[in-house]
Amino acid sequence: MKPETINIDDVEYVRKDAVPDTAGPIKIAVLDRGFVYIGRALIDGDFLLINNAKNIRVWGTTNGLGELVNGPTKNTKLDLVGRVQVPLRALISLIDVDQKKWSGI
Repeated sequence: MKPETINIDDVEYVRKDAVPDTAGPIKIAVLDRGFVYIGRALIDGDFLLINNAKNIRVWGTTNGLGELVNGPTKNTKLDLVGRVQVPLRALISLIDVDQKKWSGI
């Protein structure tokens, strides 16, 4: 396992590949076959690119997926994925979220 930071002369440095890509707004992507991701979404040609993607394995909601617009619940389970490239034909819906409530992405 590689360290994400290193200290040199009392200055903490962060690995370049450990810094989240902040390009694009945070959105929930509902895909065919039941996959649901949250991350920074950009459309590039015929593909949806989701950076800093997390698979929403368990919604943890009482009022459906839309409840996650306002951030994860205490019961939401997220699995870090990284970068996902999805053909637009597999996209069912793209949901806007409160960017501040999902600030960790």
